[in-house]
Amino acid sequence: MDRSLTPTRLAEKAVTDRDRLDALLDSALVAHVGLVVEDGPLVVPTGFARDGDRLLLHGSTGSRWLRALAAGTYACVTVTELTGLVVARSGFESSMHYRSACLFGTFEPLAGDDASRALELFTERVLPGRAAEVRPSTPKELAATLVVALGIGQWSLKVSAGWPDDPAADVAGDAWAGVIPIRSVLEQPIPAPDVRAGIDIPDSVRRLLAGRDVGSSD
Repeated sequence: MDRSLTPTRLAEKAVTDRDRLDALLDSALVAHVGLVVEDGPLVVPTGFARDGDRLLLHGSTGSRWLRALAAGTYACVTVTELTGLVVARSGFESSMHYRSACLFGTFEPLAGDDASRALELFTERVLPGRAAEVRPSTPKELAATLVVALGIGQWSLKVSAGWPDDPAADVAGDAWAGVIPIRSVLEQPIPAPDVRAGIDIPDSVRRLLAGRDVGSSD
């Protein structure tokens, strides 16, 4: 069941619109996965992809934390996009603009065609059109890769935007206040030193560069 959870802190920033959650998941490139393993709590940064109502992760079959997820360990996945610095007239009121989501639940391992499709989706997630430009994964590569999926059921989303919320006494003072926007920008690609002469930048990279900006603010 898809259910938005209300955060206990800064509840006024909570957003319950599932479309806005999907927009963040489709924009951000890195998630942090929190779980408890044998030695204690662990948080791992990793790439991810959304496949409809599922969140996909992948990595080596030798990965301890991925194996724990595949075995059903409860997890929390967080995704954050920082979009600005809020410069208030006091350190107390200064903050950040962001979109931040937490997703909760257990993962299940994928196999066969479902796993192969998920791996292709990872490639397309980062660089749309790239899957058609490179060779398919070999059976050995597929056997060495573990893919897990989390149903997007329980989640919370916060969006922080707006101007500094300074008290009137500070507004009457002489300190400057405002917002410093932050954005990630793609730069010109650098070819690997062993790329043979005559091999040009592929269409997938050219199309990605046409947009330049990575992600968008909300």
